[in-house]
Amino acid sequence: MDNKQAASLAGLAPVSQSSGKWQGKERIQGGRAQLRKALYMPALVATRVNPDMTRKYNQLIDAGKQKKVALTAIMRKLLVMANALLRGNRMWTETRP
Repeated sequence: MDNKQAASLAGLAPVSQSSGKWQGKERIQGGRAQLRKALYMPALVATRVNPDMTRKYNQLIDAGKQKKVALTAIMRKLLVMANALLRGNRMWTETRP
């Protein structure tokens, strides 16, 4: 499956709420709640331990995003990364500077 399908399956794809001129906030909904719950703690740890995820999280916070919104973006990033590894039948390897 592609990245959008994986995010939608987990319920991490933003759904727009708008009608005519009225513009609401985008929300995540649907999908598999167990998968979302399983991604929450790894995303929280990744924002503190993984330098790339920490950088992305801080970038989102500096851009004015709420902390939970930024953490949800990290959850989606982890899911997309895992999907790419599974799709390519590869193992994750750490890149060192």
